[in-house]
Amino acid sequence: MEDLGHGYLDKYGAGEERREKIIKWAAVSLFAVLVGGGLLYAIFRDYPEERQAGRFFELLEAHNYRAAYALWGCTQPGAAACHDYPFTDFMKDWGPDAAPVNQADVLDGESCGSGVIVQVDSGKAGEKKLWVERSTHFLGFPPFDRCPQGNRIHDLWRNIRFRFQGRPIPQEGS
Repeated sequence: MEDLGHGYLDKYGAGEERREKIIKWAAVSLFAVLVGGGLLYAIFRDYPEERQAGRFFELLEAHNYRAAYALWGCTQPGAAACHDYPFTDFMKDWGPDAAPVNQADVLDGESCGSGVIVQVDSGKAGEKKLWVERSTHFLGFPPFDRCPQGNRIHDLWRNIRFRFQGRPIPQEGS
C-alpha cells in the first residue's frame, strides 16, 4: 500500500519560521535606524550654529570687521540691535589691536535654551566662547560659561572628541 500522506505535513510551520525571521530582521533594522538617526541628530544638531561661529572667525582672519560685526546682528553701526555693543567696542575686542585670530577651529557646541554656546580655538587669541541664537544665528557673548542645566550625554561626547583630538578634557563646570 502506498503512503499518500507522506510529505503532506513535512512543510508544516515553514511559513511561520519565515515570518519570524522577517519580523526579527525588521525589528533589528528599525532599531539600527533609530540608533543611527539619534546619533546623527546628536552630532549635527548644533552644526548651523557652529558653522556661523566658524564663519565669524574666518571673517576676522580676513580682517573683514564690518561683515564680522554684521553677524552680531549689527548691519548698521548705529542699529538698535547694537546699542549695547557699538562698533568701537567690537573693534577693541576683535579688531587689529586685539590678539590676532588665526587658524580658528570650532571645538564644541553646547545647546542651551534658545541658543548654542560655541567653543572655538582661535590660534594665538586663545579659546573663545560665543553665543549663537538659534532663531536668528546672531552672535553674542554667552550669558554663562556652561549651560546651567548641564547635559551628561553632551559632556561624554565632548570628552570623547577632545580625547581623539589630543586636547585636554575640560574640568566640570568649564
